Amino acid sequence: MGRIIAIDYGKKRTGLAVSDPLKIIAGGLATLSSHEVISYLKNYAEKQEIELFILGEPRQMNYLPSENMKRVEKFKEKLQKAIPSVEIKWVDERFTSVLAHKAMIQGGLKKIQRQNKELVDELSATILLQTYLETIRK
Repeated sequence: MGRIIAIDYGKKRTGLAVSDPLKIIAGGLATLSSHEVISYLKNYAEKQEIELFILGEPRQMNYLPSENMKRVEKFKEKLQKAIPSVEIKWVDERFTSVLAHKAMIQGGLKKIQRQNKELVDELSATILLQTYLETIRK
């Protein structure tokens, strides 16, 4: 049974989350510089079976693509070439950063900790993946 990896791709940083083998729970994996993500995932795929990549689809509130969409599409093409055996699915990523900040507040993190952008990116990927896991169970 392969794992599912969620990718919250950004211009500078990318948050990653991974499912357990039973695809029940999402957990944070890493936040990396965006140019390191593909080599990290290739290395990860050599050690763990990956069934699917979930890639956050950057959309505005009116469903039009955000300014980051072209960058994410290029990343998707490179990832597909690097790891062709793993399917990549788009998942709406709107609200993941807002939900990440709310989760940090509810978790009792201090303001200085909530400003940690790496943590926000990883948590956003985790929320993206957990939401996807819940939809496939229904």
